Amino acid sequence: MRWMWVDRFTEFVSGSHASGVKNVALDQDVLDEYCPGFPYLPPTLIIEGMAQLGGILVAEMFDWDKRVVLAKVGRAEFYFPARPGDQLQYRVQLDSAQGDGAIASGTSHLDGALQAKIELMFAFLDDGKFVDGPLFKPGDLATMLRLMNLFHVAVDADGNPIKISNKL
Repeated sequence: MRWMWVDRFTEFVSGSHASGVKNVALDQDVLDEYCPGFPYLPPTLIIEGMAQLGGILVAEMFDWDKRVVLAKVGRAEFYFPARPGDQLQYRVQLDSAQGDGAIASGTSHLDGALQAKIELMFAFLDDGKFVDGPLFKPGDLATMLRLMNLFHVAVDADGNPIKISNKL
């Protein structure tokens, strides 16, 4: 994954929910290029940030054995833009998971106000469909998750710290 649209995990409960923050900064080219003269974070990237939280939540639940991809955005509602200097608070809740995919719902808040809400559907890629092998080079995903402080806040359903899997 080339870009992460979550800066830091703030909470992670295996099989339940994850929270994180996204700092909106004017030095991100995408802010200037999306709507010249009125910089804001494109809604698609807010969706992507919450999808990244949700995808990691789903992948961890399946012990990193599934290749999780965003399959569909069922609903997305945005109430106001995220401008430079804002810090978005993301929260994604796992609604259901089966052998072929998962459903999650997410919210984005800014200074306590609901900025967006979404419904996400994730699919699992089988070997030989679309891509063969892992989605990441060995160690790359673990490095990204460490940088985002996942393992500082991640706990299992009983509140025990989650260990870094050797599958990462």
